[in-house]
Amino acid sequence: MSLSATCESVAQKRTISSLLAGRVLKKPKLGDGQRLQEEAIQLLEQHQDLSSLFKEAGAPDFNIQNGEQRLSLPEGICGSLLLSEVKRQAAQTGVSVPVLSVKLVLGRLEEITEETDGQKQEEDRSRGMFTSCQRVQLRSLLQSSRELLSLGALCPKLLWQEYRRCQKLPKLEVVYYLHSYNIISLKYIIKSDEAVGTWLSSQMKALSEWTPPHTEEETKQVQQKLLSALVGFLVGRGFEQVPDAAAADGTIALLCCSVMDDLLCWVLDIVDKSSTHPSAETGAKLWLGIFDSSLCGVSATEEAVQRFFTHFLTQTLTYKSQLSVSDAISLQHEWTFAKASCCLTALFRKLAVVFSVEQLLGHLQRVLETHEVNWKHVLCFLSTLLVYEQSAQSGLKELLSRLLNSAFQSYELEKMITAFLLARQGVLEGPAIFPSYSDWFKMSFGSSSGYHTNSKKSLVFLLKFLSDLVPFEPPQYLKVHILNPPYVPVKHRSLLMEYVSLAKTRLADLKESVEDMGLYEDVCGAAVQPECQAEQDVEKAVSLFRTTGRISATVMEASIFRRPYFLTRFLPALLKPRLLPVKPDALMSFIEALKKADKIPAALYSSYLESCQKQRQQRKSFVCLDTNDDPLEVVRIQLQDFTELVAGENRGEMSAQLSRIAHTLSVVFPGCPDVKSGSIVLNSNSSQFPDLHLNVVNILLRNFCQCLLNTSRSNPPNNQWASMFVGMMLGNTQLLSCLLNRLWDLFHNQGPVLTSAHVLGLAVFVVHLQASMSHNPLVQLASAAGPELIPFREVLGSALVCSTLPHMLFCVRLCVAAVCFGIVTRDSMPEQQAEFIPSSLYKKLLFLIPRLMPEARGSADGSVSDPESGLWSSVTDGDGSWTEAARRLWRHEAFQELQLLPQYQLRFSEWLHCELRVQRSEDALSDAQRQEYQQWACMDLYLPLPEEQGGCGGDMKKLCSHLLDAVMDHQLSRDSSPERIFLQAGAAETGSCLPDLLSRLQELVYEMEVSGGRRLHLSDFLFELLSQRCPPTGASASMSISTELGLQQTLHTWNRVLLSLPAVLFIRVKTEGERTILDMKKLMEHVNQHQRRTCAPSGLLPSHITAHFLKGLMYACVQCKRPGEELDRVWSDMSLHCPLMLVSAAHWWQRLSAVAFSLWRRLSDGESPPQQLQLLTDCQDWACSLVKGYVLQMPSASALLLAASLHRCWQSCEVSRLRAALNSLPHQRDERYKQVLVFLLFLHVNDYLSALLDPEEESPERARVFCSELVSVLVTSADWLLVFTPDEPSIYPSVTLVTSDRVVRLFPWAFCSLMFQENAALLQSAAPCPGFLQTAVLCYISALQLYLDGQTPTAAKQQVESSHILSLTKQFLLSRIPQTPPAHLSSSRLRQLESRCADLDPELAAALSMQLDPHSPEMDFL
Repeated sequence: MSLSATCESVAQKRTISSLLAGRVLKKPKLGDGQRLQEEAIQLLEQHQDLSSLFKEAGAPDFNIQNGEQRLSLPEGICGSLLLSEVKRQAAQTGVSVPVLSVKLVLGRLEEITEETDGQKQEEDRSRGMFTSCQRVQLRSLLQSSRELLSLGALCPKLLWQEYRRCQKLPKLEVVYYLHSYNIISLKYIIKSDEAVGTWLSSQMKALSEWTPPHTEEETKQVQQKLLSALVGFLVGRGFEQVPDAAAADGTIALLCCSVMDDLLCWVLDIVDKSSTHPSAETGAKLWLGIFDSSLCGVSATEEAVQRFFTHFLTQTLTYKSQLSVSDAISLQHEWTFAKASCCLTALFRKLAVVFSVEQLLGHLQRVLETHEVNWKHVLCFLSTLLVYEQSAQSGLKELLSRLLNSAFQSYELEKMITAFLLARQGVLEGPAIFPSYSDWFKMSFGSSSGYHTNSKKSLVFLLKFLSDLVPFEPPQYLKVHILNPPYVPVKHRSLLMEYVSLAKTRLADLKESVEDMGLYEDVCGAAVQPECQAEQDVEKAVSLFRTTGRISATVMEASIFRRPYFLTRFLPALLKPRLLPVKPDALMSFIEALKKADKIPAALYSSYLESCQKQRQQRKSFVCLDTNDDPLEVVRIQLQDFTELVAGENRGEMSAQLSRIAHTLSVVFPGCPDVKSGSIVLNSNSSQFPDLHLNVVNILLRNFCQCLLNTSRSNPPNNQWASMFVGMMLGNTQLLSCLLNRLWDLFHNQGPVLTSAHVLGLAVFVVHLQASMSHNPLVQLASAAGPELIPFREVLGSALVCSTLPHMLFCVRLCVAAVCFGIVTRDSMPEQQAEFIPSSLYKKLLFLIPRLMPEARGSADGSVSDPESGLWSSVTDGDGSWTEAARRLWRHEAFQELQLLPQYQLRFSEWLHCELRVQRSEDALSDAQRQEYQQWACMDLYLPLPEEQGGCGGDMKKLCSHLLDAVMDHQLSRDSSPERIFLQAGAAETGSCLPDLLSRLQELVYEMEVSGGRRLHLSDFLFELLSQRCPPTGASASMSISTELGLQQTLHTWNRVLLSLPAVLFIRVKTEGERTILDMKKLMEHVNQHQRRTCAPSGLLPSHITAHFLKGLMYACVQCKRPGEELDRVWSDMSLHCPLMLVSAAHWWQRLSAVAFSLWRRLSDGESPPQQLQLLTDCQDWACSLVKGYVLQMPSASALLLAASLHRCWQSCEVSRLRAALNSLPHQRDERYKQVLVFLLFLHVNDYLSALLDPEEESPERARVFCSELVSVLVTSADWLLVFTPDEPSIYPSVTLVTSDRVVRLFPWAFCSLMFQENAALLQSAAPCPGFLQTAVLCYISALQLYLDGQTPTAAKQQVESSHILSLTKQFLLSRIPQTPPAHLSSSRLRQLESRCADLDPELAAALSMQLDPHSPEMDFL
């Protein structure tokens, strides 16, 4: 039956399901395998093609699948089948089995190798490796061959001999698989093949240069494994030290070393070409992946790998040692890490990974001492080591010390030049890596303890060495040697001068002017332009001036001995136009000091001031780029690479990448010529910064936030990369200024809209930024309103405003994240814990958390020591709220412990400062909640808190003092604080919490007043607080305009506080025996010393202040046994010692009388008003009667009160009515009337001067006319002259206490202005008055002094120039003095007047001297 018929019959008998079910149930029998083997042998006998058999046997598929079960052939069946057939054919042909096996294997190998497709023949010939299909067949063949080898049917030696006879260049992949399948080992191949050194090296090179197609990932992996295995074997055999090695093993080792040396030279050629031929980078990167420390323990031991890496490092450092020392000196600045080939630096890193820094530097020293080296590789290796290893700096310093000590002991030039080259290479990597060349040179040779100070021979050796370098030296090093010469004893000074002369000659040959050398030059390798050098000199000179307050000796010497440089370089850099601040900064002060020392030419200084004025109208910013690539894109790509490196946590790679980023940023931020170098400027106008700068800063901040998000899940967070990232930016002042302005804008204006990721990233960034700025530099506000410098650590804290609910929430989120981060990093860096927890942000939390979370206002006894990991996770958890994180932080033990440190304590004054800036309309608290919170803060928190912790120590007076100071400072601090300066137009704060704190002050004062025990004397306490804030009365004469305005502002604010407090508090009630009396001393002192100085108009208290004091007086009097009598007594005393209060009461009495009498009746149960209050009413009635034309009897009041009443009533009357009223007074026969008119003249002269001084006052003409009328009435009396000489003793001593000191000083000027602008008749009638000439001379001299001091009123209102008034006065005096009878002035008085005039007006003094006739008898009647 045929096979098809059988299948058909079976299909008819059974269904598919039954067939499958049957197969599941069918089990293999034990005899199936043996029967299958017999049938296979029978089949092979009928098919004699062994090649086909190898194809089939290579991957036999004799597995019988039965559902999930699998029946496999027993092991050895395939080998047995092959062996049987090989033996059979060997018997037929008479050839031995091993020979036939070799022939069959090589034949199949040749088929696999040459098996091509016609269309891909050319491509396959150029392939360095098999295709995937060929590789499968090759593995099958080698598997079968290994089975034949295990059965003894294959000879490996014969196989290799026959293969080499057929192949001139063995295929490297075949060799690799023969070795990996344990058919022929590499050891045997190298040992037996004499030409292996040639073909193995060439094949490895060819394979390295061949790049597999992108689709063949398996081929790439096999290529890497193949080369790694071969290199590992060669390293293991070539560099393993075996004590008793056989001769053959020694030959193998030498051959392996030879092959590796050939490969190493080839690799170094590739690396060398990679810097100029990017196509060579592929092979270089492939080999860099092979030379890895993972070779240890696989094909080579750790000792062998170290010996190989040592050998390779030596080969690299000595590779093509063609450059001379002179070449290295001149080209060294091109061999820095940033400019070196990436392949070269990566190779050095691979070679250095198995060694310590000490081992590497020690090996470097040995190579330098024993070999001719490639200086480029040596110096690039040193730069790589310094960049990637922190400890390399100290190791290099030790190496330099050893080299210099050895050099001066044996006087070896080679060690000297080696030390200088290595030191300069470290300098080229920047100050963060190694000190500047100037510092190193001074440290090594600048003092008496230098290496060269042992003997004259050492000194000569050093100077000879430096002289030999001169023809090859870059100019910047020559300048350092000249500016900072080595220490030389005085007796050998000529040796140094020879070198200096030689160096200057060399500089002249290079067309480098010696005069262009900086004063404080600091060389970093590359040549510095003269303009940049001058800017650095200016920066350092200003810094020294700011510190010492004096011009440095270097600058003074340069102005004399280096005058060309000083005039053409230094001064132009110093006098660059800029916006001049209102208050001189250090730069302005330095310029002024130079000008006073006559070091700045007048024309140059005038040009500078004019340019500064032009700069105020127009400022230009610029960006200097020296690259064709888009710098923004370059920074973005470099930061992306850095982000990937952060994930790998490889510090060396991160440091290298940050070095490249810093180089790019130095191109983007080269420094602006209109900004002083080294200063960090905070500018509210973002348009001052170019868009490129702002975009770069935004990219930096975004990248930092992204990196933080990628690493924020670790506990504690990894902050190594963040410190490096921030530290990279610190050296660029222009970048820091732009960065600071961007952070200010984000915090101050955009904080509430920032996402959680941004808040977290910015918080950590600020922590690292402030921790890195350990020296806490000063930041200058670029605003005329705020010239003060602010410490860097306070700037960003002041940007976090807490005035509204959205800003409060943003501030607390940011500060919680920052402080949590600082706390969790304390274990890793405990010595820097304080730096990593910014005090300004910590204090924000002390203010905000209790304000927003009432549960935090309790005691801190419930603090717990949560693990730091939980604290950090509460911040980084996206599902958590800020309240939970804040609650955990507040209760954390570490957070509470920080409050014990002074810098982390929120003092009561600071709390008040923050609270006053909260806007009530947008506060998180309602009015009731705010009241409750403020009461808790004042009475429960800060009152009992010890003073050393920022509280009041239980002292109510201190609490009250702090509240008063905060209220008083509120307006001034708002105007000068940084956050106020940079508020946008129209964004001024409104509705502050000042009314709330005034309420707290009222509550506190009331509690102090009603508390039991001894009296607190609140009046004395309150007035004392004000006195401490105001300058003493005697200083008013020397006060500047700004100080006087500040005093007025202080007193206006004080008056607001005064009116908010009970009036009775300002009057002290005391008990003397059984009597209760009022002590008005402090109140009168307050009015005389402070209120009098700021009255507007002068000589008159405001009505509400007058009413408040009067109300307080009546409230206090009712506490006495006889209130009316006490009020009369006190008022009479005030009329003598506080005349301003009396004059003010008389002036406002028409407005105050009804309220005052009503209050008195209410307080005294209807008693009649006191006599003094009634007297005020009587004086008012009397004065009004004079104006109306009828005369009442003069009240028995003081002359000043009567004059004040007349002054008030006559302010609105006509001049004619005034003249009539004056004529009706019996002043000629009644002394009281005369005194009233003198006081009235004083008040009108005060009006006249006030009108001249105050531009808002009415014209002074009316007051001048009134004064003239009064003088014409009093012209026959000498008393009116006493008004104009307040310094002279008189019967009117209290008159000066009515008006301000400034007005009092102008009374002599008023005399000249009034008298000598009048008609001649009045002046003629006044001249004979006793004492007129003396008064006129004294007033003229005083007025002349005021004119010279610039304190006379302007001519706008007085209509006559001051000089003309003085000229008229002088003419009158010169004409009047000779006419004055001797009896009117004694000789002693004449001498006094002459001495007063001698300095100011010698001509007038001479006229007075003529009156002193020495020949006539002296008649002194006075």
